[in-house]
Amino acid sequence: MLRSVPIRRPGVRAGRLAGMAGMLLACGLAAGCGLLPGSGSGPAAATVPPAASAAPSPSPQAPATSAAACPAAPKGFSCAMRTRIAGVEHFLRGRPGVIGIVLRDRATGAVWRNRYAATPVYMASTSKLAMAVTLLLKNRSGVIHLSSADWATLYQMLHVSSDNAADGLWFKYGASFFTSEFGQLGLTHVHYLPQAGVSGPYWGEMMCPAEDLSALINYVLTDLPGSLRGYLVKTLRQVAGVQHFGVWGAGPADHPGNKDGWSVEKPGWIINSVGFAGPGARYTLAMMNSLDGQGGYHAGTNTVTQIAAILFQGHRIPAPTLRATP
Repeated sequence: MLRSVPIRRPGVRAGRLAGMAGMLLACGLAAGCGLLPGSGSGPAAATVPPAASAAPSPSPQAPATSAAACPAAPKGFSCAMRTRIAGVEHFLRGRPGVIGIVLRDRATGAVWRNRYAATPVYMASTSKLAMAVTLLLKNRSGVIHLSSADWATLYQMLHVSSDNAADGLWFKYGASFFTSEFGQLGLTHVHYLPQAGVSGPYWGEMMCPAEDLSALINYVLTDLPGSLRGYLVKTLRQVAGVQHFGVWGAGPADHPGNKDGWSVEKPGWIINSVGFAGPGARYTLAMMNSLDGQGGYHAGTNTVTQIAAILFQGHRIPAPTLRATP
């Protein structure tokens, strides 16, 4: 830590020395708060948590900095992350629609929920992650036996977010096969909407808040048996280009993995992303954006991508140039 030293001799030279000391102190505080962009491995770089297959342990406290140099909240995050969270909140002031966000630091237990974290939004294809977890658990317990064709369909449902694959699995095993398990996976506030031509709940017509998606991805990283967790972590880190937005904006240095969702519903475009980033999948991030007719696919994918970029890279990045697929 830099300290300013009292200047005993008055005059011009003393004034210059005091000014230089003040500048050095300011620079030291800025660096301590992680304000410099492009930090590569993000705010978690100073502490390497355990691998994703093990429960994370608390990380050491960051060096103390001036209270005036960092936002006071949310508690439990490093100065760098609190500064970046403030940057996200500033960015969102000009973005269309409503977006719920939940960020969790698995090493310290710190959680940031924005004002819309509890607002229900259409899940779109993020429900496919809950389907995959259910299938993996039921197969492991012997309730079902996934065939090679089932495994290939499950992979396509996650890798390219195939709707046909999700339909095939949903109708093969039945709605109650999945919905009876969803609450135990963290989806405790799911609301099922009627779908024309479909009897009972349907994976494509479900609503939940970002808090539920956060609980789901943390179930994957914390509660799943190691082999199942390893399969999902690897698959989500290797999703096809159509899902390279949202949490993917954390950048390759933080090894992100995500399951994205996009659809047009009664409120307009829905763009969601849930996943993890950082060494050992230290951070989880859930984002649900209902554009409410105020923007389209590209506005939504850019919003959720920039949130992740600001949080993990410290700055905005070029907007994703993706094309919506069925």
